[in-house]
Amino acid sequence: MDLALFSGAWWAALGSIILANIVLSGDNAVVIAMAARRLPDGQRQKAVFWGSAAAIVMRIILTLIAVQLLQLPYLKIVGAFLLVYIGVQLMAEGDEDEAEDGHKEGKDGMMAAVRTILIADLVMSLDNVIAVAAAAHGSTLLLIIGLAMSIPLVIFGSTLLLKVIERFPIIVWLGAALLGFIAGEIVVEDPVLVDTLKNLAASLSVPQSQLAVFSGIAGAVLVVVIGKILLMRRGGDGGETHTARAS
Repeated sequence: MDLALFSGAWWAALGSIILANIVLSGDNAVVIAMAARRLPDGQRQKAVFWGSAAAIVMRIILTLIAVQLLQLPYLKIVGAFLLVYIGVQLMAEGDEDEAEDGHKEGKDGMMAAVRTILIADLVMSLDNVIAVAAAAHGSTLLLIIGLAMSIPLVIFGSTLLLKVIERFPIIVWLGAALLGFIAGEIVVEDPVLVDTLKNLAASLSVPQSQLAVFSGIAGAVLVVVIGKILLMRRGGDGGETHTARAS
């Protein structure tokens, strides 16, 4: 469907793209805030900006090839494992000693944060881009303009969330659990597992969507448990180190 430039339908489609991207970027804002929270104040804003901007550019590219990507087998399974890894990593960074090291990393720390943002956004955007692509009605120009206009809104959301995380650190745990939940939902949608899970749902007499919820909950619990174990081990190691220094 071709839309006349600046027509009523064109503006309506643009608004739909911006709205869809804002709604679908809530989880991305969580990742951006979590990845940037351990950086010094000056680098934190740069990481949020460049991470958000690069993620939007990548989403434009993803949207153009979304249909083909979603049909690739094992892609979502790999993506789910990546999200679990990122969730555990971000949660484990809550250790105070590591936080101090993070402030010393300088440019490397900022680049690591941007890289984390990009990888997470890549995985979480696989499904989201379908809605954005549909709203664009096949117009690449409309797609680019709509997503580009979403950048400041995503940055604002991430910056606001950073301030909330500083006040309520428990949000880091909730954010990590969210990544695990998304990972659980993604893995059951992989083309390789669809038929198997459909038969499993039929044998259990439950909707297939309910299996996705159960899988999401399992993913959330997995990330939190692994992250907690790593924090406990790191705390134990830190305690031994401090003891050795004191002696």
